[in-house]
Amino acid sequence: MITKVLEVDNHTVTMYFILLGFPTRPAFQLLLFFVFLATYLLTLLENLLIILAIRSDGQLHKPMYFFLSHLSFLEMWYVTVISPKMLVDFLSQDKSISFNGCMTQLYFFVTFVCTEYILLAAMAFDHYVSICNPRRYPVIMTSQLCGTLAGGCRFCGLMTAMIKMIFIARLHYCGLPQINHYFCDISPLLNVSCEDSSQAELVDFFLALLVTAIPLCIVVASYAIILTTILKIPSAQGCQKAFSTCASHLTVVVLFYSTTLFTYARPKLMYAYNANKVVSVLYTVIIPLLNPIIYSLRNREVKAALKKTILCRGSGPQGDGTFSS
Repeated sequence: MITKVLEVDNHTVTMYFILLGFPTRPAFQLLLFFVFLATYLLTLLENLLIILAIRSDGQLHKPMYFFLSHLSFLEMWYVTVISPKMLVDFLSQDKSISFNGCMTQLYFFVTFVCTEYILLAAMAFDHYVSICNPRRYPVIMTSQLCGTLAGGCRFCGLMTAMIKMIFIARLHYCGLPQINHYFCDISPLLNVSCEDSSQAELVDFFLALLVTAIPLCIVVASYAIILTTILKIPSAQGCQKAFSTCASHLTVVVLFYSTTLFTYARPKLMYAYNANKVVSVLYTVIIPLLNPIIYSLRNREVKAALKKTILCRGSGPQGDGTFSS
């Protein structure tokens, strides 16, 4: 076996990690490979169709669908950070990942998770403006503001991941540590560090609190005001239309926030890795698969645009690349 550690200044420095993944029988590993491969390819296809449908149909050149296309683009990369390595490990006896590869995977994973937290909050704000201030909606939700919000989400995600990585990557991981997970995540990495990781844990906790708490407060506040406004709508048809507008996004928010908070908001001593891996599959594999389905099933405009895109019957009225109310 090739040595995967390096001796530097009388200290053994880790060059590789071992991802334990899902230790099962070979036959079941093969079954898991095909299941996760089909899920991964279907996720890419669904989100790509959402993006193409929104770009090609002028009726969807609105802020709500602009953010939805960004969410689909984000989740295509989100699953691509995790799935290819996981699929390779299902078929390989060598489940090692290089130190640089592990840190790269962790960096992009944290970037996309943090970006999605903030992007979902931006989408909640968009729903709040459209329902609570419909007359001012075209004035407030301009293409410039939407672009700024989308760019701000990405910037916050990148900066959060960069600060976390500065503290995590400089830790020493002695020997050939085994990570009881199917990808490089923060808590499993901190648990195999052979030096005091309290500073990195504190920074991770503080940034995680900012990235989750602030967007969550925006989402809760937005929907509290939306609910109050909807209850004041006199017509049943108006109430139903308003609820329908928010239902898809609220479902996605509940699924994503609940599964990620269950994983990352628990005390370290209560961290049950096997249960955590199952929950992690939900937000790294299942939710990106379900999100396009949730949005398309609850939205007639998206369903119509997807039908045009899939059947190649044209894209309807062409937009000019700007948003309309």
